[in-house]
Amino acid sequence: MIIINDAIEKYDYLKNIAYKTLNSISSPAEAQISIIRTTGINISTRYGNLENIEFHNDNILTVTLYLKQNKGHVTSNDFNEKKIPDIISKALNIARYSSPDPCSGLANKSLLAYHNLDLDLFHPFEYNIKDVIDFTAHAENIALKYDKQIIQTEGAIFNSLTITKILANTHGFFQGYHSTQYSLSCGVIAKNNNDTMERNYDYTTNRSMKKLCSSEKIGERCARRTLKKLNPKKIVTIESPILFSAEIAASLFNHLIHAIHGKNVYKKSTFLLNDLGKIIFPNWLCIKERPHVPAEIGSAPFDNEGVKTTDRTIIKNGMLCTWLLDSYSARKLKLHSTGHANNIYNWYVNCNNINLIQLIKKMDRGIIITDLMGQGINIITGDYSRGATGFWVQNGKIKHPVHEITISGNLKDMFLNIISISNDIETRSNIKCGSILISSMMIAGK
Repeated sequence: MIIINDAIEKYDYLKNIAYKTLNSISSPAEAQISIIRTTGINISTRYGNLENIEFHNDNILTVTLYLKQNKGHVTSNDFNEKKIPDIISKALNIARYSSPDPCSGLANKSLLAYHNLDLDLFHPFEYNIKDVIDFTAHAENIALKYDKQIIQTEGAIFNSLTITKILANTHGFFQGYHSTQYSLSCGVIAKNNNDTMERNYDYTTNRSMKKLCSSEKIGERCARRTLKKLNPKKIVTIESPILFSAEIAASLFNHLIHAIHGKNVYKKSTFLLNDLGKIIFPNWLCIKERPHVPAEIGSAPFDNEGVKTTDRTIIKNGMLCTWLLDSYSARKLKLHSTGHANNIYNWYVNCNNINLIQLIKKMDRGIIITDLMGQGINIITGDYSRGATGFWVQNGKIKHPVHEITISGNLKDMFLNIISISNDIETRSNIKCGSILISSMMIAGK
């Protein structure tokens, strides 16, 4: 069975639906029409055999109407043109009976992305199902054969996703684009001579199928990562340096994202409420947002309101330079939208001229955190407490795995106490960052 990407073939049809919906709305209402079509396939294997295969094809039409300061919002997955008047009627009725809000409304016309950009986000790939099953199964087969201590597989998963996004409004904005994303992941379980078991995984993801890591490489990395976790030890409760490995370091900046999001700012629900324009990181640390990097995971020409995306400095020499605002939160704060009506884009966190081995030596004694559990973060106070596993470091060298620990502190202190960031940049997410060394945190052990 051959899978063919039909996004281009369906594009004119979806544009026509958006056009007819928008033109069915009469004044004085202002309107935004959003169409998102998501298609793809999910294949899972276990012990080399096909376990499950799922095809998905989801269509969502969203109509948002504004009658002065009253908002009506309706979503539908029925693209029957005869149903368009009913959808609009429902949105109008909701708007008529909703409470007026002076901050409601379409995005400012001057901020809209009337000239679309081709960011090389669309990489359709025609493939045979059998070939993809073999590609997926090969990853776990490689992992299982890597070492006799690898005793069980948690399976391998291949995912292919194509998204078509069309956005139009009564300010004359009408744009759309396609994007693709592919991924392969594999997980296994290892057991030592004492019958204690550990699990781990590895994955690869890219806009282009051709740029995924080989299934052999994923299987080998998965096995190595799992074996390293065997024979963990508990440690006593101490206060010591913490090194967040690159693959989880981005989680620290995810907390920053929530803290500077406009909704939390205007609700006064953030520990950084009074810190715009102030130093919150070491003075060497900078974070730059780049939405237009070709083929990157976090690239986009406009946000969910049609606001054009632009390069932006988030942190400059340790100073917080901006909030992340959509139109509503911007009006609440008497500011302008920053084009963040959806998620962030590509964040680049600068690193020091130091590799991971040098960073571990710099730490000398402490813990490398490789996995985090739980969500013990209070974004209002900045208090931080999460379960963790990783490795104990003594005299600048990894000694043994550790488990059953809890690390705690306050995000304000953690941000300011970053000593160094190594150059082992994690590139699989939209936050590009190396491993982070923090001078001191509390570690609760046995």
